[in-house]
Amino acid sequence: MPSVASIRNLSKIYRKPGTNVEVAALRTVDIEFEQGEYTAIMGASGSGKSTLMNIIGCLDRPTSGHYILGDDDVSRMEDDVLSEIRSRKIGFVFQNFNLIQQLTVLENLEVPMFYLGIEPAKRRRRAMELADRVGLGDRADHRPMQLSGGQQQRVCIARAMINDPLLLLADEPTGALDSKTGQAILSLFDELVSQGKTIILVTHDPGVAKRCQRVIRLHDGRVASDERNGAPEMAASH
Repeated sequence: MPSVASIRNLSKIYRKPGTNVEVAALRTVDIEFEQGEYTAIMGASGSGKSTLMNIIGCLDRPTSGHYILGDDDVSRMEDDVLSEIRSRKIGFVFQNFNLIQQLTVLENLEVPMFYLGIEPAKRRRRAMELADRVGLGDRADHRPMQLSGGQQQRVCIARAMINDPLLLLADEPTGALDSKTGQAILSLFDELVSQGKTIILVTHDPGVAKRCQRVIRLHDGRVASDERNGAPEMAASH
């Protein structure tokens, strides 16, 4: 399968505010993500998970190395260009939903399309199509407070799919849900992957990671292991 995202010799160093102390959050990381791949990223607190996801999601840039998203090397892009790439090529699913409480399901889905400059009639059609796709067609006029946690997360997934993204990024997507509802959300992810979507999720739950085709474990800013279909591929030590 073609690569949709490629991380090459990538490092990220932060300087502690008000000091000259540097902290390496990521160290010479190399990862390829293929189209239609379902990947879990795991690691202890401070392992580099959040930094890696921020770079993959075009929310941050590496200090050195390259990040190729689709056909674009986004490693050194200016903030406004990076923002444009992010809005068109990345979909985000958050643990805490981040829905606008005053708006209905359809209106929440239409917000990102408004910023993409899509005309109102097309916005409404696309929003309804995605509400149906995640099983919420009959809840389209409801506001978030009228929905269960699982339904709110389905709205988030539909919202993330608005721009038909190259990558769908999920940060602990079942963390705020009970186990049964969480399994239903993971089944929806399974379905999206079967339709060719590329999903990368951060999780601390081995049960969630087991659902994925690939599990990458980070330790001290490096790839400690990369397992596909249960066959471990240990990362070379540096």
